[in-house]
Amino acid sequence: MFEEVQAVINANIVLRDDIVYGGTLIIKGNHIECVSLPGDTVIPENAKIVDAGGLYVGPGFVDIHSHGAKGKLIYDEPEETTTHFLKSGHTTILSAFYDDLDSVGMIKAAENIKIVRKNGVSSKIIEGIYMEGPYMNFKYGAEAQNKKWNPHEINFDDYSRLVETLGDFAKVWVVAPERDGIEDFVKYVKKINPDAVISVGHSEATPDQIRDLKKYGLILQTHCMDATGRVGEGGGIRRCGPDEECLLDDNMYAEVICDSLGIHVDPDMLKLIYKVKTKDRIVLITDSTASDGTASEMYPDATDLNFDNQGMISGSKLTLDAACRNMMKHTSCGITDAFVMASYNPACVLGLDNEIGSIAPGKRANLVFTDSLFNVKRVMLNGKFTEELLCHN
Repeated sequence: MFEEVQAVINANIVLRDDIVYGGTLIIKGNHIECVSLPGDTVIPENAKIVDAGGLYVGPGFVDIHSHGAKGKLIYDEPEETTTHFLKSGHTTILSAFYDDLDSVGMIKAAENIKIVRKNGVSSKIIEGIYMEGPYMNFKYGAEAQNKKWNPHEINFDDYSRLVETLGDFAKVWVVAPERDGIEDFVKYVKKINPDAVISVGHSEATPDQIRDLKKYGLILQTHCMDATGRVGEGGGIRRCGPDEECLLDDNMYAEVICDSLGIHVDPDMLKLIYKVKTKDRIVLITDSTASDGTASEMYPDATDLNFDNQGMISGSKLTLDAACRNMMKHTSCGITDAFVMASYNPACVLGLDNEIGSIAPGKRANLVFTDSLFNVKRVMLNGKFTEELLCHN
């Protein structure tokens, strides 16, 4: 079978710890064949030449936590929403479900994604589901008024069919470790899907409660410094909760929503997270939502946030190119670190780092062509530029 060969020349190739300035990428079919320094490459005679024109070429973004965009949810409109994200450099995405869906709604939403993906173009970037719930702490952003899930009890009959039906399509499960019965739930999730990632989120769990679940694959904190609390505070004494446990554990990954004004996470807090966790344990996410409420007067200049009907912050309008740009602005990190946080680390969380998330021979040719300020110029998915893929879409 014929496989097209492409030579991407004049590229500043962003590797995990370095940049190859003026380098060349040889792409065969949908995979990277080699990465070369200037002058070291023998370009195959049949290769199609792609001149990067001095742009930075990095790995496609991996967004593990995104609900929707432009007023629409990913699971309702998989093709339309993922086209929006693909154009901004997202080449892998998880569709986030929230507790406003009951188990029947979650199963139907997952089926809709699978059906559309079969014949879709951009929707093929959906790798699975990010289960933000159902068993979180209703004090911290989990919408108790929806009454779709019991805020007091966790019952096997409530979750068994959901967990079994979603199977390995549910890549991440977010839980509040302080809830009664949560360990049995997590054990069942891991029984059905041993590769499932467990995350602590919307929680006020103590470090000990979080540590008790680490044997089940709890390696992630959902949006660090957002929707978390600490129990037992008083008398001017600050206690430890999910944020502090994530900072303390060198092996845990911290999700970060990095908006332009530092509203979700204060810029000084971003600097602290970056200093403690380093580039190797931060996962940039969009937490992009479909909310379209009126913005609060508190945030008149927050153009990349979303708001609910009460004017409260409800996720973001971010794409990961903007999140990278914001992270560089707030922390002074470099472009290599930003790509690691937006591509490689989330790929590691999903166990896909041998396939995606960085530029190396044998990996998928998922690439983002950008300037030094993360203004995306071109995107390649599995060896095809998006303008080719989407022209008939």
